[in-house]
Amino acid sequence: MRPTNSTAASRLIFVIERKVPARKSWRNFPVSSMGLPSDDAVVIQKGKVSGDPHVITVNCPDKTGLGCDICRIILEFGLYIAKGDISTDGRWCYIVLWVVPSVWFHYCKPTCPPSSPVYLLKFFCLDRKGLLHDVTQVLCELELTIQRVKVTMTPDGRVLDLFFITDNMELLHTKQRQDETCEQLHAVLGESCISCELQLAGPEYEYNHGVSSLSPVVAEELFRSELSEKESRSQALSPDMTKLKKANVIIDNSLSPAHTLLQIHCVNHKGLLYDIMRTLKDCNMQVCICILRHNCPGFLALTRKIGLHSNIGYRDLDLFIQQKDGKKIVDPEKQSALCSRLKEEMLHPLRAIITDRGPDTELLVANPVELCGKGRPRVFYDVTLAVKVLGICIFSAEIGRYSTADREWELYRFLLDEKCRFQLSNMVAREHIVDRVRRALMGW
Repeated sequence: MRPTNSTAASRLIFVIERKVPARKSWRNFPVSSMGLPSDDAVVIQKGKVSGDPHVITVNCPDKTGLGCDICRIILEFGLYIAKGDISTDGRWCYIVLWVVPSVWFHYCKPTCPPSSPVYLLKFFCLDRKGLLHDVTQVLCELELTIQRVKVTMTPDGRVLDLFFITDNMELLHTKQRQDETCEQLHAVLGESCISCELQLAGPEYEYNHGVSSLSPVVAEELFRSELSEKESRSQALSPDMTKLKKANVIIDNSLSPAHTLLQIHCVNHKGLLYDIMRTLKDCNMQVCICILRHNCPGFLALTRKIGLHSNIGYRDLDLFIQQKDGKKIVDPEKQSALCSRLKEEMLHPLRAIITDRGPDTELLVANPVELCGKGRPRVFYDVTLAVKVLGICIFSAEIGRYSTADREWELYRFLLDEKCRFQLSNMVAREHIVDRVRRALMGW
């Protein structure tokens, strides 16, 4: 049954139901071997005792990329998939996910429809540590999605922030909703807020769509392929995580006459199933069955021994897949390319480095964009939270898109204030900052 006293759960049901095929189309589907459609396409069942996972069940007609879309929503809500089963007969899909809050949990509302109008939120205030994250948290709680951001600091220590936002509730055109947004920001910023304005975005939104150019050296370091085999020092994992880094992908065509079996064994991270599903979706692969199992026996003892959170562990997945034409993957080159792509996306779904930008120190974070144009959820929130915890001020920030030869990336650029407890020119300090940011992004 549905939980009765949970706004977040009700919101999650609503958002997932918007992603499944329209209910009026269900009558076009005959009774399936996977069961009859219920009145509810999405059901959330609470855990029996505190700490138990909630069980999310989705029962609806299948469509291309449905598993990826649902896993993306789960990630947007800051939830961690502890276990999962996905199956389809090609027409009807049945999904069961056991979810718990992730390590760096905060309920960030999902993105709104792409047709929603873009608004410009502009405020001018005095700077302080954690300001950017605090504003981001307010916008998340108001169900406002950040599309682009431009943060600049004046020489006298004041900050001009430009947030290009959309409204998940689609009410930002009303005076009441606009007043509520400004009031919430004033409550957080206090007397440091000098002015706050909210209006429809004009041509400046398209102007800020891209980012400032990267030098060829920095771009090569940030985006180069086969990063897992040839990590640069600035992106290398910390010693404890190096012990765990492992990803095996095995392809087997002998167990099913119609499907290729993918057996995956890899380190767990926040959004792991989303990363696998989006990779298969972008490679035009259809997932017919997916089984995500718990951590391997004995692994929790290892994570405790080296001081890591229990959410970190090896995961085992079995996926029965087909190509878009319904055939198995028998071409050795296609098999090798798919395995390599999956390993890269599982080990490094996000990139993070610190580099010099003229006289300043810049933190760069990048994630691949889905072929449908969607970026990864929660990145801006997680990065600003990690930097706030480290006690570092951000005096300039940009979000934009960057294209390489083979794909498009969402790129986040943060100029860091030198006035902090770290010597930002020191390589050890930079590695520590990058490691903390990566842990926040990966849920470690």
